[in-house]
Amino acid sequence: MQPLLSDIKVLDLSRVLAGPWATQILADLGADVIKVERPGRGDDTRAWGPPFLKNAAGEDTEDGAYFVATNRGKRSITLDLQSPEGQALVKSLCAEVDVVVENYKVGTLARLGLDYATLSRINPRLVYCSVTGFGQTGPRAAEPAYDFLIQAMGGLMSVTGERDDRPGGGPQKVGVPIVDLSTGVYAALGIVAALLRRTQTGRGEYVDVAMLDVQVGLLANQAMNFLLGKRVPRRTGTAHPNIQPQRTFHCADGDIVLVVGNDGQFATLCEVIGRPELATDPAYATNGKRVRNQAELDPILDAVFAAQPRAHWLARLKEAGVPAGSINAVDEVFEDPQVRHRGMLRHLPHPVAGEVPQVMNPLRFGEATLRVDRAPPVLGQHTEEVLASLGLSAEQIGDYRRRNII
Repeated sequence: MQPLLSDIKVLDLSRVLAGPWATQILADLGADVIKVERPGRGDDTRAWGPPFLKNAAGEDTEDGAYFVATNRGKRSITLDLQSPEGQALVKSLCAEVDVVVENYKVGTLARLGLDYATLSRINPRLVYCSVTGFGQTGPRAAEPAYDFLIQAMGGLMSVTGERDDRPGGGPQKVGVPIVDLSTGVYAALGIVAALLRRTQTGRGEYVDVAMLDVQVGLLANQAMNFLLGKRVPRRTGTAHPNIQPQRTFHCADGDIVLVVGNDGQFATLCEVIGRPELATDPAYATNGKRVRNQAELDPILDAVFAAQPRAHWLARLKEAGVPAGSINAVDEVFEDPQVRHRGMLRHLPHPVAGEVPQVMNPLRFGEATLRVDRAPPVLGQHTEEVLASLGLSAEQIGDYRRRNII
């Protein structure tokens, strides 16, 4: 089986997370991704550690965990985009690639002659994706942005965390850079859609993806709760704002998560916990009633779950088909039998470390495969290989290296 994008070439001019996450998705799908990095320094995330990837001798390399998590499947070249020679090489590469991804500040690549308007004249079939904090237009377009800032500005932190009147109350950010990651997914989706349209029109496309736009879109049900209900959503801890009971429960020896999604599951839950009368109580018989009367239902359920250990409840709930689970630490996630069965953790060969762990792409196909044969690259690992494919001689490549152009 062949990867779906095995005939697509991507020039990755992005750094840090959102852009590289998008291009890693494309690489997993089979695209040949050429990652352009600064000579001597590379992507900022190479230095974001500890922890760092260790070499075969157990010593730290120069590649931080952030970089290793977001650059699988790519070829790395070093190139000084500030130099005329570096800009000329990018243009030569753009004549041959299908996609360019960049996340520079608005206007930066236009000043270097590497914007969509310029490069699309070289290659009219080029799909060019710009990833920024605020988009290419608007009053904040030129400002820098980071995931934490966008989580705050986009409303996510206002609905994440415990209630202000509870211990530990206050706004919280999500424990992973969710806006960066989601922006990368949207960017990859936009690129694939533009490539599909190109098969119909023969022309490329410009894709403008903004982190703030993505976060506003991710408000989803909470946004609609406000737009329809005319009430500003508040933090509810682990409790779902629209479905109950769906939250964390304290058992005799620790916590579990209970996820009741409909009235039938609630009736089954009531049987499991020995309180069948709750399912027919007018105050709790429907989800809408349970949400409205959550303050009265919560202490009843809390007392029941606190009386027995986690294993007792998890076994009974599983047997009855009521969704519930433990709150796993990250190490426990990778020991989960389902996660292991799905092959979400693999180890790929690495030229310095011997092998490197990778959390794999979650997509699975019936008649296609993912590409899983290329570890995150060493800085500049493929520079000579890529430049030679453009027709540069060994002497030219050596001259560029002596002048720090590569």
